[in-house]
Order: sequence, then structure tokens, then C-alpha cells
Amino acid sequence: MSEKSILVLARRDHAEAMRVAAGLTIFGHRVGLVFMTGPVAETAENAANAELLELTGIAPQTTVAAMADDLPLLDASAMAASIAGADIVLSL
Repeated sequence: MSEKSILVLARRDHAEAMRVAAGLTIFGHRVGLVFMTGPVAETAENAANAELLELTGIAPQTTVAAMADDLPLLDASAMAASIAGADIVLSL
């Protein structure tokens, strides 16, 4: 299987999106994660999933201005470029 560039959009379920993104790295794909729609809730589940992201080398980005102090903020053109550059886009 050839390496794919996969972009996971965390829209409705941030926790599930983090789990899916981390899991996709098992297959050797390049995986990106973008948090959307609102800040990630501070829960034990999300903290554990954030550790998974660190272990798998995924550096999340965001379109949420309130998260810009913690993660790189994508504007509309950068978001469009990320989507256009991905082989596969998953929306969760």
C-alpha cells in the first residue's frame, strides 16, 4: 500500500477524530488533524487522546480563533490548501 496524505477534520466529535487520526498512522500514512467548530473540551478522554497524538507525531491545527494560542491557526485559504493537498479527507 502506498503512503497517502490523510486529513482528519474534527468537526462534530473531537475525541473520535483524535482517535481516528492516531489510528491511521499505523498504516504508515501521513495524517493531519484540524480542530473545527469550537474549542476542544478539557476532559480526561481528550487529554488521553492528545497524548496519542503526541506519540504518533501528529501536530494538530485549528480554525478556531480561541485555540490560536495553543495551535497553529488556519485561515480560509490555508484550510483550502490543506484539503486540496490531501489524498483523503475525513470529517468527524
